[in-house]
Amino acid sequence: ADFVLVWETIPWDLSRQLDSHENRGLQERSATIHRTWRKNFLDKLHAAGIHMEKHMTRVEKKVVHYLLLSAPWSVLCYYAEELQLRVPLQALPRQTSNWSASMLRWLGIPNLMAQEVPNLPLDYYTCPFKANKLRWFLGSSEQDTFFSTTQRHQILYEILATTQYGHSREREVGVDRLLSENVFTAAFPLHEAGPYKLRPEQLAASSLSQRQVLFQYWASWGKWSKYQPLDHVRKYFGEKVAFYFAWLGFYTGWLLPAAVVGTVVFIAGIFLMFNDIPLQEICTSKEQYWMCPLCKTCPYWQLSKICSTFMAGRLFDHGGTIFFSIFMSLWAVLFLEFWKRTSISLAHHWDCSEFEDIEERPRPQFTAMAPMTIINPITGAEEPYFPKRSRLHRILAGSVVIIMMIAMVVIFVVSVILYRAVVAILLSSSGYFWFVASASRIASITGSVVNLIFILILSKIYISLAHFLTKWEMHRTQTKYEDAFTFKVFVFQFVTFYSSPVYIAFFKGKFVGYPGNYLSFLGIRNEEVSASPGGCFIELAQELLVIMVGKQIINNVQEVAIPKLKCWWHKHKLLSTKKAGKEGELVLVEQAPWVMDHQLLVFEGLFDEYLEMVLQFGFITIFVAACPLAPLFALLNNWVEIRLDAHKFVCDYRRPVAERAQGIGIWFSILEGITHLAVISNAFLIAFTSDFLPRVYYEYVHDSSLRGYVNFTLAYAPWDFVLQSNTTCRYRAFRDQDGNLTLTYWQLLAIRLGFIIVFEHVVFFIGRVIVWLVPDIPESVEVKVKRERYLAKEALAENKV
Repeated sequence: ADFVLVWETIPWDLSRQLDSHENRGLQERSATIHRTWRKNFLDKLHAAGIHMEKHMTRVEKKVVHYLLLSAPWSVLCYYAEELQLRVPLQALPRQTSNWSASMLRWLGIPNLMAQEVPNLPLDYYTCPFKANKLRWFLGSSEQDTFFSTTQRHQILYEILATTQYGHSREREVGVDRLLSENVFTAAFPLHEAGPYKLRPEQLAASSLSQRQVLFQYWASWGKWSKYQPLDHVRKYFGEKVAFYFAWLGFYTGWLLPAAVVGTVVFIAGIFLMFNDIPLQEICTSKEQYWMCPLCKTCPYWQLSKICSTFMAGRLFDHGGTIFFSIFMSLWAVLFLEFWKRTSISLAHHWDCSEFEDIEERPRPQFTAMAPMTIINPITGAEEPYFPKRSRLHRILAGSVVIIMMIAMVVIFVVSVILYRAVVAILLSSSGYFWFVASASRIASITGSVVNLIFILILSKIYISLAHFLTKWEMHRTQTKYEDAFTFKVFVFQFVTFYSSPVYIAFFKGKFVGYPGNYLSFLGIRNEEVSASPGGCFIELAQELLVIMVGKQIINNVQEVAIPKLKCWWHKHKLLSTKKAGKEGELVLVEQAPWVMDHQLLVFEGLFDEYLEMVLQFGFITIFVAACPLAPLFALLNNWVEIRLDAHKFVCDYRRPVAERAQGIGIWFSILEGITHLAVISNAFLIAFTSDFLPRVYYEYVHDSSLRGYVNFTLAYAPWDFVLQSNTTCRYRAFRDQDGNLTLTYWQLLAIRLGFIIVFEHVVFFIGRVIVWLVPDIPESVEVKVKRERYLAKEALAENKV
């Protein structure tokens, strides 16, 4: 069998015991409708020539029905031509497409990442299937193995998704609608039969099933340092899943140099910290600098109190950070360029290089619901059609809803900012020394945690809204549908995750005013950053670590625990029936592969996996100036992530219907957008948030040893403020004693803006040169494409002699 349909019924003797009379009537009515729909649906499948085999098991108070479906050869041939499935023409010599392997071979270094994986899938020249040219295809005499298991799954899913069971006007079409109406409880292709864990005597044998190979050589923790067997993954799960793992592995490999450079920069920061003159000046100033109060009821305080905070800030804010920002911006550009090459090579190697433009068919749901048909200008075939203008109107209406949701997020971010200010005021006026001393620290850490909890709740609501809107927009192909959905959710997640770091990096402490003339928002004085130069840097680093590392830990715990708990619950339900039935029967039921697969989790798409990684990519590029250790944390997380995800796919999920894809879809465009944003963001971080430019200015204009720098950055409180309070105090700004901005401020502003323009122009220019030097399509792939076209033409030529 290739596919399984599952539904549950309540036996007659038990349904009589159900509660009230009314309730029973309702349930019987809905059960009757469901029975009618199910009968219609299965009759249509039978008429389409699908073979069916039925099994039943009794679980607690329900009967579970399993219907095993398989398509005969004639049906497979008809749909293979209809779906333009590609089949092999001629076997190919294997080509290794691993750049690191060829580089290590060239350098003569032994490759520790290579591993011998058994049953390597062959490589073929292929072309779309034509039934009347059957004899020209490889293996056409073997009807059982001619189509791969994943192709059989695709054919059966296409039939299930387009079969009507009621009125077409009412959209009563396809298995997806029946699943959402609970007529069926599950529909899935079967995993390969037999256990995925190997017994010791099997290890040497080459008779391993695909799933066992994947478990042994891919999903086990012992293989964390080895290449992933991507061809095996593609053969078992299809191209879309294989592309995700190819991208994840590629990204993790590229994180290695970034993590090494970041760690070196961080260690350099530790050494620089101990020899820093301004730091020594602050820590030894004792009562030299009395600072103005940070809030209405706060006391005056000494600058020497922030010695430790300032020290931590210097860890992240030094010359090495500038170098690292430029390095990471170029790293991101290079990473995307080389991924583009790898992606094109893989797309060709896996036969999907023309999939999205030419071969992709309309979504079954679209076919069923489209109001009219039109001739496709590329293929000349008649296809279902939905007017562009109507879709545009729907997209615009959906955008309004999304903008409202994003406005909600911004309102919440503002309320977290107010929360921080209020908590800081309450703590500093509480009178307990420990609270007063660390008021702003406590406020910002609790703010980060509140923010994280809120993000996790809001995204759940938003994702279901995005699903509804994307369905309503009626996108023609699965790729377009997924791209539209991905873009909606990503924009939302981007705003929720990055709004808080953006506020700290670019707005906090910038619009404060000065003593006697403080600016306020909704009656609360704007937040100040602790008066240390680079104070925002340490807060930003802390915010990044809370959100990035906190989210990774929560996600990984969820990914390990939730599948395990759910699987345990399913098994527990099944085992509780052991006592009910006879021992012998149940042992048999336990072993049936469709029952085992039914207990596994439903595969819900790759969106969450990609989102987690792309947000992480944003953290390590957009805010990298604030935390050079971010790539290291990302690398450690991804080593775990690859094996966790692999384990989920092999052991915890039902087998997904294999889907074809040409690459990672709209995620590539999103990554390009993040890369551009990262260059601009790093330029602004260094210019306005970091202390780098004022130091350079002071070195050149005043004193190259930086002595007196602390005094240079502090202004005296204006006269009227001093008269009111009878105390002279200092605050961080370039102002004179009337509160006016000084010439130094304007000179520094000019330097900052100049730096931003030079920084981004240099990085973008080098990026462009890299793009120009690295060709998109490797030469070997171009040759293979031409050879394949020639062979297809030969094989399908009408006038074979």
